[in-house]
Amino acid sequence: MKRLIIGITGASGAVIGVRLLEWLSKNGIETHLIVSKWGRRTLEHETSFSFEYVSKMASYFYSSGDMAASISSGSFITDGMIIVPCSMSSLASISIGNAGTLIQRAADVIIKEKRKLVLVPREVPLSAIHIENMLKLAKLGVIILPPMPAFYNNPETLDDVINHIVSRILDQFSIENRLTKRWSGQI
Repeated sequence: MKRLIIGITGASGAVIGVRLLEWLSKNGIETHLIVSKWGRRTLEHETSFSFEYVSKMASYFYSSGDMAASISSGSFITDGMIIVPCSMSSLASISIGNAGTLIQRAADVIIKEKRKLVLVPREVPLSAIHIENMLKLAKLGVIILPPMPAFYNNPETLDDVINHIVSRILDQFSIENRLTKRWSGQI
């Protein structure tokens, strides 16, 4: 069984993290969830989901200040971590090895253990600082997966766009899914 850490930070796009968590919980994937202070505020502002509902979807939930959590140690084996959405503040902290919160510490552990880390940064426009931080992390093997919509699959609703992004996140962990219409080469 796959075991994934999910971080939700204070960038816009909380619904993508919720949809990912919903799909993972319905498909038997063990999830370890951390929601930052601003992730919680954004979640409650942007969606109709309560913090309690979202935290109960996870197999395990941790406070962002719980630095003694199992996921703060490299000896706790996971298949990787996804931060969705990932604020530029979180991305910058991770890029310099600042592990002041559990999300940042767990990401630091994933990097040092050479496990898969997927960041879904949500900010526009990007500054040179943002791009440099993303490049630094990409050179370390971190997957930078901005939530960019695809149009070849002819999305008709916002749900179609969200499902496509979640599908692309799941693809990074070789998790089979049918959330989106795949490119077939046929026009």
